[in-house]
Amino acid sequence: MTRTERRVPDGAVLALVCLAQFMVVLDISIVNVALPSIGKDLHYSTTGLQWVVNSYVLTFAGFLLLGGRAADLFGRRRVFITGLTLFSLASLLGGFAQTSGELTAARAAQGLGGAILSPATLMIIMTTFTEGRSRHRALGVWSSVAGAGGASGAILGGVLTSELSWRWVLFVNVPIGTLAVVAAFLLLNETRRPEADRHLDVAGAVTATAGLAVLVYAIVGTDVHPWGSARTLWLLAIAVVLLVTFVVIQARFARSPLMPLSLFRSRSLSAANVVMTLMGAVFFSMWYFLTLYLQDVHHNSPIKAGLLFFPMGLTIIVGAQISARIVTDLGPRRVLIGGMSLLAGGFLWMAQLDATSSYLGGVLPGSLLTTLGAGLCFTPLAAAATSGVPMHLAGLASGVLNTSRQVGGSIGLAALATLATAETRQAMGPLTAAAPSPAALTHGFDRAFVAAAIVSLVGVIGAMFIPKQLRGTAPESQDSRRPPTVTPATRPPDPKLTDAEPPLAQ
Repeated sequence: MTRTERRVPDGAVLALVCLAQFMVVLDISIVNVALPSIGKDLHYSTTGLQWVVNSYVLTFAGFLLLGGRAADLFGRRRVFITGLTLFSLASLLGGFAQTSGELTAARAAQGLGGAILSPATLMIIMTTFTEGRSRHRALGVWSSVAGAGGASGAILGGVLTSELSWRWVLFVNVPIGTLAVVAAFLLLNETRRPEADRHLDVAGAVTATAGLAVLVYAIVGTDVHPWGSARTLWLLAIAVVLLVTFVVIQARFARSPLMPLSLFRSRSLSAANVVMTLMGAVFFSMWYFLTLYLQDVHHNSPIKAGLLFFPMGLTIIVGAQISARIVTDLGPRRVLIGGMSLLAGGFLWMAQLDATSSYLGGVLPGSLLTTLGAGLCFTPLAAAATSGVPMHLAGLASGVLNTSRQVGGSIGLAALATLATAETRQAMGPLTAAAPSPAALTHGFDRAFVAAAIVSLVGVIGAMFIPKQLRGTAPESQDSRRPPTVTPATRPPDPKLTDAEPPLAQ
């Protein structure tokens, strides 16, 4: 590793990467509150509206691995600044969008910027904080940003949409991004591997993104074209071919694979990614359906809906902080099992909603259970996914984990939104041409929440495959601002820890 030496307090670096992560998470929650207004202004269809979310999520997911690899090879500071700049410019263009196509394209560009940015933020934490409680607490703060972004985004989105326009939910990213870029130039050290092959697997990134996009498009279209229709089957076949091509490229042809398949020899990493995929599938969907329920069923204004989301964001922060303090002693497996169980319980509670359910007695208890469960999961998932991974591959491992979350979120949202739409139409009976009634909409949401609860229970099973004891991350690129220290990864493994996973093959 080579570095440009710069003595900066760890807290300042953590604050900067959390600011960047805050911006990315803020953009998701702030747009969710504005979805009904965006749909009406730009004439999105009922199922087409989800592309405001999915166009971002798909490009984010498809290029996260490329972003993680770029951070390892070209320098985390440089990649961090590049991602921030692209994200901010795309936000500016999205705010000026005049058609649904323009906004969808801008959101896709935002996703690309986020994919470049997000792995760099986690890698900066990994190289700044030593293995153990220090890193777990830093990861807990980083995870808490999801709650802060969710809470702030819901309220800010409601205020901006009500008082100004939905366009300002995108414009707000520009000053935040500008501030973060300036701070990055002043605070961050450069870290990269000059001896590494700097070839990027663009073909892998394109086939992965295209395959996921076609898969989601096929799922979304099943509300009009049945699963057995020729159109749906052809689209699914194309998606399978593209995704298989991606795997073949990784295994056979890529000079510098975007996702080395040997990485998944780590049981901890593999299980963590399965659980993250399942959690992403249900958690993205919860925000989407509750936004529509609070505004289209209960007819709350955007600003009131934003305020109603505030307790959920705070609960994610609480869950993340609790997790950061107990994961070292209890281990990721136990914390994850508890978190995913709370997710399942919260979705089962919300599946009992009807059109007249109150916020305090109906929505709030279930949503607090799900957000607490999600907050508990973030830190142990990050710890498990990077366990035993050499530091020069930690960016890639974090990129894979973030990819799993976004892929799960995109496919889960597409599948559950399609299920909810089909159930709503069935509840309407012969009145399918009319606007859905509040009762019919709620019926569809309830069926989606039941499916989400089942997926969460599968996640509980997946968490059981994470080893009880985790190996430390190899400290080959420890931050230059502190002297070398001995971490668990430098000690010989204890043969008595029979449940610990073997070293990752390199």
